Amino acid sequence: QVQLVESGGGLVQAGGSLRLSCAASGSILRINSMGWYRQAPGKQRELVAAITSSGSTNYADSVKGRFPISRDNAKNTLYLQMNSLKPEDTAVYYCNAAVFDRSGTYLYDYWGQGTQVTVSS
Repeated sequence: QVQLVESGGGLVQAGGSLRLSCAASGSILRINSMGWYRQAPGKQRELVAAITSSGSTNYADSVKGRFPISRDNAKNTLYLQMNSLKPEDTAVYYCNAAVFDRSGTYLYDYWGQGTQVTVSS
């Protein structure tokens, strides 16, 4: 089993910054892609940013240029630096990881428990 634990959420004023972290632990052979998703009240969960094991990134249009994503493969840790935060960024942020099984053949999807980010105007 693999566990993902997020940290770094909180309350911040508009224009401020937060840094989210997601530490993966457990039975990990290799992690393929990792990403951050968010879900605001009454809305569907959406992709914020994703990064492959080689470092290729993908961003939602709403966060491009504001939320750089990065990862430390040696530590199995994912980061999201959130800058110039806006009230519409308020949501629960979830970490996701696609992890290879011990045979190196199959990928399994794991999710963290989520961390609340609230941006006040």
